[in-house]
Amino acid sequence: MGVLFRGILALLPDMTIRETDVCVEGNRIAAVGEVPAGFHADTVVEGKDRLLLPGLVNAHTHTYMTMFRGCADDLPFAEWLNGHIDPLEAQMTAEDCYWSTLLGNMEMILNGTTASIDMFIYTETASRAAEECGFRTVLTRGLTGPEGGERRLNEFFGEYEAWKGRCSRVTFALGPHAPYSCSEEYLRQVADLAREKDLGLHIHISESKFEQNLIRQQYGCTPAELLDKCGILGPKTLAAHGVYLDEADIALLAERGVSVVTNPVSNLKLGNGIAPVPKLLEAGVNVALGTDGAASNNALNLFRELSFVTLLHKGVTGDTTAVPAAEALKMATVNGAKALGLAGCGEIKAGAVADLTVLDIDKPWLRPRCDLLSSLVYCARGDEVTDVMVDGRFLLRKGELTTIDRERVLFEVDKTCKRLGLL
Repeated sequence: MGVLFRGILALLPDMTIRETDVCVEGNRIAAVGEVPAGFHADTVVEGKDRLLLPGLVNAHTHTYMTMFRGCADDLPFAEWLNGHIDPLEAQMTAEDCYWSTLLGNMEMILNGTTASIDMFIYTETASRAAEECGFRTVLTRGLTGPEGGERRLNEFFGEYEAWKGRCSRVTFALGPHAPYSCSEEYLRQVADLAREKDLGLHIHISESKFEQNLIRQQYGCTPAELLDKCGILGPKTLAAHGVYLDEADIALLAERGVSVVTNPVSNLKLGNGIAPVPKLLEAGVNVALGTDGAASNNALNLFRELSFVTLLHKGVTGDTTAVPAAEALKMATVNGAKALGLAGCGEIKAGAVADLTVLDIDKPWLRPRCDLLSSLVYCARGDEVTDVMVDGRFLLRKGELTTIDRERVLFEVDKTCKRLGLL
């Protein structure tokens, strides 16, 4: 199928916005600029008052937790996790997680996100949801151990083997939960398996003072130092949060080529603090942007994160150039794709994967158009999104979902929430 985005403003790899034609053939961008001879467009998207972006990449979330939105707000982190979220998770069935994941995928699609890395708890839930609705996802089974650790690894590898080659949009990485929920021996085992199978790793690191203090007491080092001793840190590792990283930790992550995903709204809402993003960027660390789960955010909206990640660091550093708008957009697109190992994603250029988002920029809050890139970060809200394409296929067209039964998903989620006592 050929798609022509005609005369559309587009965010290009050099972080400039220019009017151009963009041709999509199959699942790839065939051309940016002049339409190739012989190119046939089955669908034409007119560019008037439209802006084309690379699909946004949510580099850390727990999509199955979307139905926990608003159920445990304004609580200390330990009470939020141990007193509310963990007990609710224990009551969830695999089918509950499937519908909650579809709800989260629907929300992300509606606000322009085309890919995520997801830490899940039940097999055949996140993968089935992604395959059915056309979303791109990297799936990591949340691994804790040693108690139950072998079972969780077996569950992961069972799903990994079942899905190998089945759907190019659904890929896998190992997900040791955190240094405080995995023993040193278990972390070493997972790191060895990642190397053996050539898989990426996704882990929470230095998210809270609780974690920082606990690891120091138990091991006499920081969480980053512990993970390095266990072989976890490397160029295929994505570390979530990184709020309590000291100078030595940052240098270590940079040396090992680790990507760090910052989740500003979730970290603020849980009272966990503010990650040293400017220092990470200065050290050359690939920094991506994530929402975390809706239980702690409470949204899966990367446009909100874009605004927060820029404003937050200007405010706490007193430096208005700490995280510029263009840098934030890189975090949400090309940096995120790199962190997730999504080759060919995150940019609008010939040969890139056709994961694309269209915004209606004929909005009062996006006028005047003196600097659209700046407006994307400081003004856009996500509800401007009209069209979303993943792998060359429209998942959202003219504001209508094409692959998800919205009413069925909402019905099933409400039914489960009533059973769990949330409604």
